[in-house]
Amino acid sequence: MSKLSEISLSVLDLAPVATGKTASDAFINTLELAQNAERLGYKRYWLAEHHNLAGIASSATSVLIGFVAAGTSKIRVGSGGIMLPNHAPLVIAEQFGTLESLYPGRIDLGLGRAPGTDSMTAYALRRGLTADGHDFPELLAELQRYLGESDSDTRVRAYPGTGLNIPIWLLGSSTFSARLAADLGLPFAFASHFAPDELDQAIKIYRSKFQPSAELQKPYVMVGVPLIAAETDALANKLATTTFQKFLGLVRRQPVQSKPPVDNMDSLWNAYEKAAVLSRMEIAVIGGPDTIERGLDALLQRTDADELIVVSDFFDFKDRLNSYEILADVWQRSKTSGARVTSEALA
Repeated sequence: MSKLSEISLSVLDLAPVATGKTASDAFINTLELAQNAERLGYKRYWLAEHHNLAGIASSATSVLIGFVAAGTSKIRVGSGGIMLPNHAPLVIAEQFGTLESLYPGRIDLGLGRAPGTDSMTAYALRRGLTADGHDFPELLAELQRYLGESDSDTRVRAYPGTGLNIPIWLLGSSTFSARLAADLGLPFAFASHFAPDELDQAIKIYRSKFQPSAELQKPYVMVGVPLIAAETDALANKLATTTFQKFLGLVRRQPVQSKPPVDNMDSLWNAYEKAAVLSRMEIAVIGGPDTIERGLDALLQRTDADELIVVSDFFDFKDRLNSYEILADVWQRSKTSGARVTSEALA
């Protein structure tokens, strides 16, 4: 039986801006994709905080979460993530307290400790030149106090926010947040969609060190997956060159908007750049329906993840919608197949 039938699927969106398009276009696409994800049965729709990247429009993450939540009715909407050291914890408590009050029971607060940008932009965000995320545990504890139940001696409170106990996730691309999530008994999401190197080690540490909490009784792991689905393997591999070109821009420290796919990347990158891009895409799943199913099942066999959160970047938005449609079809097919196998075993 495919392990894909046993898990939840979610969507990670960076509101990508294609060449020749605007942030307004990206936001219209974000809402349409979220509405389609809700219809197709995806569990969550998360938006990621990044700054000073020409091809990403999700910098004002809390604002965009509100926009998506207003245009949907059931799917959980949240941050994947808010880079907490960029913000005063009280401000985030108030923002997410407001979101939870507007859309009760639908808001997730995923948190990371990286700046989500370069050092100069981090300084412009008032992190300071020497900020390295070392104070993330203290910032997290402060945020948890604002969102928890306040006692009579508490002088600073989040209104709205206090007592709402919004679900908090820790996000990471290394073992640091895995250990912290385990110590605090929080769900953990690994950013393997762009930094897969420590995926296996981080999951192992998180599960082995996990301490049950009021929020979570047993470990819960979400894995980020770059996924490009199309009708055939050949078409998917061509469409994936849009993602390759975006990562190539990051390797060159020249962030770019989404570019049209190309027939061959070899004229665009050198050997070093190719290796660097492919290392970031090490767990990417690219192909037609059967290849997608095999790839995701292999990833689940490797990680035993409870949930996969998928990020897909295409030049043409219609191809992006189609990719999530194909993935949903594969997912439903695995459930039907699993139910048939179970029925036959009980007969």
